[in-house]
Amino acid sequence: MPPDSPPVPLPEAVQAVDPIVALAYLVAGVFFILALRGLSSPATSRRGNRFGMAGMLIAVVTTLVTHDLANIVEIAIAIGLGGLIGFVIARRIAMTSMPELVAGFHSLVGLAAVLVGWAAYLNPGAFGLLVPDVITTLDERVVDYTTAISPVSKIEMGLGIAIGAITFSGSVIAFLKLSGKMSGSPILLPARHIINLGTLAAIIVLTALFALATGPAETLPYIIALTVLAFAIGFLLIIPIGGADMPVVVSMLNSYSGWAAAAMGFTLGNTAMIITGALVGSSGAILSYIMCRAMNRSFISVIAGGFGADASAGGGEAKEQRPYKQGSAADAAFMLEQAEKVIIIPGYGMAVAQAQHALREMADLLEEKGVEVKYAIHPVAGRMPGHMNVLLAEASVEYDKVFELEDINSEFAQADVAFIIGANDVVNPAAKTDKSSPIYGMPVFDVDKAKQVFFIKRSMGGVGYAGVDNGVFYMDQTMMLLSDAKKMVEEIVKALD
Repeated sequence: MPPDSPPVPLPEAVQAVDPIVALAYLVAGVFFILALRGLSSPATSRRGNRFGMAGMLIAVVTTLVTHDLANIVEIAIAIGLGGLIGFVIARRIAMTSMPELVAGFHSLVGLAAVLVGWAAYLNPGAFGLLVPDVITTLDERVVDYTTAISPVSKIEMGLGIAIGAITFSGSVIAFLKLSGKMSGSPILLPARHIINLGTLAAIIVLTALFALATGPAETLPYIIALTVLAFAIGFLLIIPIGGADMPVVVSMLNSYSGWAAAAMGFTLGNTAMIITGALVGSSGAILSYIMCRAMNRSFISVIAGGFGADASAGGGEAKEQRPYKQGSAADAAFMLEQAEKVIIIPGYGMAVAQAQHALREMADLLEEKGVEVKYAIHPVAGRMPGHMNVLLAEASVEYDKVFELEDINSEFAQADVAFIIGANDVVNPAAKTDKSSPIYGMPVFDVDKAKQVFFIKRSMGGVGYAGVDNGVFYMDQTMMLLSDAKKMVEEIVKALD
């Protein structure tokens, strides 16, 4: 640059952050924290959602107002279309389809991270990623910008693209499994661990090479290969994971989407994205740990796959057919009326049959007759974290009647009836007694201590997602109610009424 050339102004993205903008992003971050706090309890979940909406509104408006936008009309149209699609989906989606909806949304977050990363790579000047060269003359400081992106920015960009691509492809597989469009049984590839580790190692090496390369001709092959391999490893990581591990998969993908957003936030220098991504990433990681602990499994063993074949998708049959007692809705209604305390354990079978409303009606009738009714929720019941809580909330079950495993397990010894509807592995005593069982060590409900057990399931042929037989079926105090869950509960309601 000639010495007499005028100083080149800093691009907007690397100028000093306006204190007002920083304050607005900080306020948005506080709202996001309050949203997570509110979502920690069903009683405050609505308030938490409102806090989250307010925080996102502040972040979006601040970004739109403080940036020189190329075409505000196009952005407004995109926001309007996205909002309309989200509104229609929210109005039409059944509560039983929430797991696949969540997985679908995670895929969109991952894809957005990939697209933003590529946009920053293809147009680094617009994102303030160019490396400045400072030339000092006799009387002034001149700043020139080269066409290079700093190595640190390229590392952040590469990580954001890689994590986003893994999130996208992994979430697509999770969506297909959860929605029944793909078998829920594990798909075990030969030498899958070696393939996965090799692919992950290649992604790390490509990220390093991408950061060290200089010109577009050198960096382009690396970022293309990085993106392709990241999409591939997302598929490879999720297809070996079976139905029983789906709650962990959903929370894990939630965590991935957060870290992808945080990485892009560092790339773009956007505080709101960093805060939001870190909150989502850390909370998802913590939730994944809680899910794994509830199943007595390590995170690595979940990723390794191979556990949790979906019986409905062709999993194993019951290993043995011992004598069992079968009852009718009238039998169950009579004994429920005589009980003083009933504990209901819902599972995925309740969700599939959409029996939550009939179940609440049954509980209301029992309470009118003086029976104490409580609901016991296992951390991994259903296909996503909190799945049963969401369904019971939809049926207007009071929050103070819903209890987690550690809070209610000791009460089964005083319960007259343990009413199991669609659950299986979470009540299987093999988790406590059979060291050879794949679910050994997993905390389960002590339903065997209840005076009477009613077990609703479609038939005696199927088993749980873990693919092991359940000794509860054959206990002396167990009465099997073999039918569709909703139909059976409705018949019990008629008998009670």
